[in-house]
Amino acid sequence: MSSEVSTECLVIGAGPAGLQASYLLKQAGRDHLVLEGGPAAGTFFTRFPRHRQLISINKIYTGWDDPELNLRVDWNSLLSDDPELLFTGYTPRYFPNADDMVRYLGDFAVKNDLPIRYDTRVVSVSRPDDFVLRDQHGVTYRAKRIIVATGVSQKYVPDIEGVEHAEHYYDVSVDPAEFTDKKVLIIGRGNSAFETADALMETTSVIHVAGPGSLKLAWQTHFVGHLRAVNNNFLDTYQLKSQNALLDGHIAGIRRDGDGYLVKVSFQRVDEVIKEIRYDRVILATGFRFDASIFAPECRPRLTINSRFPDQTAAWESVNVPDLFFAGTITQMRDFKKSTSGFIHGFRYGVRALHRIVEQRYHGVDWPSRAVAAGDVTEAIIERVNRTSALWQLFAFMSDAVLIAPDGTVRYVEEVPVAHLHEAVARGEFGDVETYLTVTLEYGADHDKVNPFDITAGRNSQQDTSGLDGRYLHPVVRRFRAGELVDEHHVTENLDNEWDSEKVHKAPLRAYLR
Repeated sequence: MSSEVSTECLVIGAGPAGLQASYLLKQAGRDHLVLEGGPAAGTFFTRFPRHRQLISINKIYTGWDDPELNLRVDWNSLLSDDPELLFTGYTPRYFPNADDMVRYLGDFAVKNDLPIRYDTRVVSVSRPDDFVLRDQHGVTYRAKRIIVATGVSQKYVPDIEGVEHAEHYYDVSVDPAEFTDKKVLIIGRGNSAFETADALMETTSVIHVAGPGSLKLAWQTHFVGHLRAVNNNFLDTYQLKSQNALLDGHIAGIRRDGDGYLVKVSFQRVDEVIKEIRYDRVILATGFRFDASIFAPECRPRLTINSRFPDQTAAWESVNVPDLFFAGTITQMRDFKKSTSGFIHGFRYGVRALHRIVEQRYHGVDWPSRAVAAGDVTEAIIERVNRTSALWQLFAFMSDAVLIAPDGTVRYVEEVPVAHLHEAVARGEFGDVETYLTVTLEYGADHDKVNPFDITAGRNSQQDTSGLDGRYLHPVVRRFRAGELVDEHHVTENLDNEWDSEKVHKAPLRAYLR
């Protein structure tokens, strides 16, 4: 029998982003409900990654006793007031097993008594006035706002002739014995492709990993979604001529050939015609995308970046559907392949900022701030950059702000997305502001063009008080008036990320602020 449930806010998805959003809503006393299609929290991690090793860092021993600093190297914990609810207590492994994440998320939901309805799959979303959602049981849910935290749940199948002959990373066998003495093609250049290649190297005869463009390595780009070292053992076998290879090109077609397949490869870097290569197995590791099919036309969010993600404002709101917000990995369209919004250690802070945006807009709750004497701004900035995990993880995307009123009074505001800050100041949401400073942690210009292991190139002296040419992560302070950049100051990089030298860090910053 159908029924209707009404609430102020509905959260779709009980993965890490949905749980983080629910935790913050409950802490604020807001009426809400989480709808989860699976039987438990974190259902995604019961299946992915397929070979079960996470690539998110879990560093237990840091030498620090500051919980804020510890979050810089804890990429899996959600934000809460409970020191017992840290992922670091679940396993000592630096790269944990995905089953540990499932246990952690389940405990987070239970111990915080979050209002979650499991086995509740949303099949439609409409908006006659409020949002109206319907689940597979015929139950309807009505809410003024929605936070979508479903991740990228739809397989991406590229437009390749004969692609139906390929197996997908989503459900291909993970038993290496099934690939014994087989020649395998893996289509894709991401971590899932190389995770699969690494898992099959011991049993296959040959593996080719194919995709267009140059391979990007996370240790050079500083984008953790590019190929990680933990997944790149395959590159050794290629460079040391152990039968495996990278193919730089497009796949033009796949066709059956007896017990195997003939695959047309259009190479990019060599002057040759399309080459047809025979394989025993072909695997698609081409990623996933956001599924907007449940939304009715009147509230279907516009998509962006090759229709992979919902298009979003600086407040993570749909650009064409008011009151429809997004959380989690789908928010990476705001810093696509630049920062860390696609990952727990980034989007946990994004969800907290989204919560503050919603609190301010709908409940009149001002963004937390504190008064700072004009002469103490240098110390306030230095203290924050030496501790903050949010600015550290969401580098160049999340900022602190120093707001200066016409009468000279100063307020310090923490963890505001840079793009939202500019818009919010212009709208007067932070009060009467004459000028303001952004405080971010950033890598230097062209940092991805520098060999990170060549100590003679691209790194300035740690005693250089200007800091302008620094390539490694370092604090940047910029001054704005009416949204326009006035000037900026770079604090010199430091090997230990400790910006506390009076001569090198504080004095130049103090002179700039003066």
